[in-house]
Amino acid sequence: MRSRFYFEWRCFRISKVTHQLNEEIRDKEVRLIGEDGEQLGIVSSDEALKIADERGLDLVKISPQAVPPVCKLMNYGKFRFEQSKREKEAKKNQHVVEIKEIRMSPSIDVGDFNTKLKSAQKFLSEGNRVKVSVRFRGREMAHTEIGRDLLIKFAESCSEIANMEKAAKLEGRNMSMFLAPKAAK
Repeated sequence: MRSRFYFEWRCFRISKVTHQLNEEIRDKEVRLIGEDGEQLGIVSSDEALKIADERGLDLVKISPQAVPPVCKLMNYGKFRFEQSKREKEAKKNQHVVEIKEIRMSPSIDVGDFNTKLKSAQKFLSEGNRVKVSVRFRGREMAHTEIGRDLLIKFAESCSEIANMEKAAKLEGRNMSMFLAPKAAK
């Protein structure tokens, strides 16, 4: 009974491209490319493997969909090392944009408003998006226009460094808008 509910789960990495190497290549004929990029012509896979052994390199299938498949002579270990170095460098240079949130109430005072404004401007200068929200409690729901005016005033104060991405919108008891930093020139 237990075997009926058994499933074999396999995990595949989508982003990692694995190449067929040396003896794994089972095609009859392959188009061979040398280590310098020169065309060596269409040869049998056994002959291509023999050439790779003579030169002390690996035979790597680059384009398996082509007819015949394209294989290249290269030092595969060095190739993987350089590829991982490039990936690490690209990862180091990328910046993940976060969404920071600023919360206010419709009865906020000037000093608190300026403090929230400064922190929003700091977030925007760092390149992050900012969600500005106003929470309405109790009878404040009857005067949502006060919150809308507050958000518009906030957006106008940040207009030098930010664009309004999404206008003020009421969702339940919260009214929110999104600000995005202006593109650097």
